[in-house]
This record gives sequence, C-alpha cells and structure tokens, in this order.
Amino acid sequence: MSLLSDLINLNLSDSTEKLIAEYIWIGGSGMDIRSKARTLSGPVNDPAKLPKWNYDGSSTGQASGEDSEVILYPQAIFRDPFRRGNNILVMCDSYTPAGEPIPTNKRHSAAKIFSHPDVVAEEPWYGIEQEYTLLQKDSRWPMGWPTGGYPGPQGPYYCGIGADKAFGRDIVDSHYKACLFAGINISGINGEVMPGQWEFQVGPAVGISAGDEVWVARYILERITEIAGVVSSFDPKPIQGDWNGAGAHTNYSTKSMRNEGGYEVIKKAIEKLQLKHKEHISAYGEGNERRLTGKHETADISTFKWGVANRGASVRVGRETEKAGKGYFEDRRPASNMDPYVVTSMIAETTIL
Repeated sequence: MSLLSDLINLNLSDSTEKLIAEYIWIGGSGMDIRSKARTLSGPVNDPAKLPKWNYDGSSTGQASGEDSEVILYPQAIFRDPFRRGNNILVMCDSYTPAGEPIPTNKRHSAAKIFSHPDVVAEEPWYGIEQEYTLLQKDSRWPMGWPTGGYPGPQGPYYCGIGADKAFGRDIVDSHYKACLFAGINISGINGEVMPGQWEFQVGPAVGISAGDEVWVARYILERITEIAGVVSSFDPKPIQGDWNGAGAHTNYSTKSMRNEGGYEVIKKAIEKLQLKHKEHISAYGEGNERRLTGKHETADISTFKWGVANRGASVRVGRETEKAGKGYFEDRRPASNMDPYVVTSMIAETTIL
C-alpha cells in the first residue's frame, strides 16, 4: 500500500510527458498570493507559448459577480520545487477579457517603465532584502516567543545561533534551497534583529525580473510555512514596542552608477528621490508609518535623509561605494509588504526618466 508521501513524490516523467503548471497571481489585497494548477502536454520554456487562463475575480476581490472572469497572462517560468521533475511555477498577471490590465495588475505598468529605451540602456540592477516574521498559527505570536509573553530584549538574535536565539531555521533553510532549485537568484538569508524574524535576499536581478523573483520567492515561502503549520507575516511592524519592524530594503544601481564617476550619478539620483519622497512613501507599503519612526534602524517617515553607512537614513550608501567612487545605494524605506513591481519601477522612473 502506498503512503501519501509516496504518491506526493511520484516522478511523473517516468510514465508520461505531461507536466503540471502551477499558475500564480496576486489577489485583490495586493498581498494575497493565489495559485491553481493545470496539466500541460509537454515541457514549455517560453511563457509566451503557455496558454492564457482565467479565474473567478469575484472570489479574489478583483471583479464583480456579474462579470467575474479575469484572464491570466503567463509572464515568467520557474522550476517547481514541490512537484519537481519537469513541473513548473508560472508567474502571471491579470487582465480583463478585452485585454486591459485590471487595477491591481502592477506588473503591467512596471513592464512599460522597464521597456523604456532610456531604462533599458541603464540596465537597472536590484537586490531586495525581504524581511518577514514566522508566527505560530493559532496564537499569531512570533515563533519562539512564550505564549502571550515576551523573550529577552533584542541583541542576541540577529544572525544568532542556538535554540534560544534562532526560531524556524528548518523553514528558512528549506525556503533557501527551494528558491535555488526554482531558479530564483536568491543570494542569501539571515536571522533578523527581532526573534522569529528572518530575511532573504533576491538579486542582483535586472528590471522586471526582480519583481517576478520576489513574488515567486514569497509564494514558495507561503507554501513551505503551510506545510510546516506556521504563518509567514509581511507586516511591517508585527509587534508594537521596542522591537524592530520588517522592511524590504531595495539596493539599486544603474550602468552609469557602476561605471567610473558613478558616485556623482548616485548623489544626483538620491536628490531626485528626495524631491519625490512623499510619492514614494505612499507607494512603499501599507502600515509603514508604524515602522518608520526614526528608531530601530529607520528614518522618520516624514523626513528624507541619506548618509554613508547610516542605517538610520532613508537612503544608505555603502563604504565600499564611497571608496570606489561607484557602485550602488540602498533605499531603506520600503516596507516588508511592498509590491516589488511598484518599488523597483518607481525607483527607475524617478532616477532615470
């Protein structure tokens, strides 16, 4: 008699050329990731060759019940770390039957910016530091925390080792390997300042691919925490009080910044970001005002300041960039629940266009 685990781990390629494609999209809240699967007759490597599909938008807060059909356009393909074999994950965006992007489709407008000739010429690179918190499913209290109580103060947990400092490492390592298997350019992980909080980094990724990879990495994390029976939270301030919030620091460079004389280009780009501070803040994540208080390694939400190696700044420039006279900078304002399509394209638009 087969065990359930035996059936889950069946290698379909031993018996059929057919494969399973898991279509992934973003729901009406802007943070709810949805997915459903379909069978394909054989391997596909080009998203343009995948069939479009549809879903009930009235059940995701994206359409009315009288006209509920929303169309999925496949945009990026990744290997499926859960089904493995030739099976794939497909990142999609959403359109009306007439072909118009629905209001919650942020990828469409981002792709327009990233396809602008001036942006293409500058080859924008991104490295996104996605912080998140692992919560106990029933209590919604961070993993490793006493039920209804608090651990010792922050200090020993950042990059900490040991059963009293690191909580959920098996989930974090599973996610790391699954992302590498999928083909996501995940560049590292670490334990964060608040216990139960972790970070993974995606990048360097060019243009629109940064958004695709962060969203699929989030999907994989949600699937792994589902298996583990815990909840992954992207709330920018999951615990009030003297605890660090959760951000999505966005590291950024253009070809001009990476070349000789790039430091002057970086300073001009930061000046442009300062002029658009309010617009960026309004698009950098819900509840960010609870995190950007001027404490816990943040700048106050109403103030823009930048500095070299200053983690209390809105924008931080690294010592190596200052020394080399070229490189990248880090926008520290985005919240953990930001939309990477919005943030990456907005930075490119402000600094290049």
